[in-house]
Amino acid sequence: MSEVRTPAQIEADIVRRREQLAETLDEIGVRMHPQTIIGDAKARVASTVDQTAGRAFVAVNRVVTDVKAGFRHEDGRPRLERVVPVALLAVGVLGLLTASRRRRG
Repeated sequence: MSEVRTPAQIEADIVRRREQLAETLDEIGVRMHPQTIIGDAKARVASTVDQTAGRAFVAVNRVVTDVKAGFRHEDGRPRLERVVPVALLAVGVLGLLTASRRRRG
């Protein structure tokens, strides 16, 4: 059996539903406002950039860790057979750069 509602109850329901509808329309208006749409787009782009930068950092960190591991024995001693050639190469490149700058200047 359905309960018989009074006119006052029906009127109160109508008022409550109007208020809910007004809130919903206000929310839609805010969501559809150009500034809101632009702000949301900016936030998505910033999030994507942050995620990409984070992944790049993790990838670079992994590579650096792997390279560093290649220059050390498991017990932590440096692998001179790898360190010395790289150090000589670095000194040679720096020497060439210094010499080319002196010629230009």
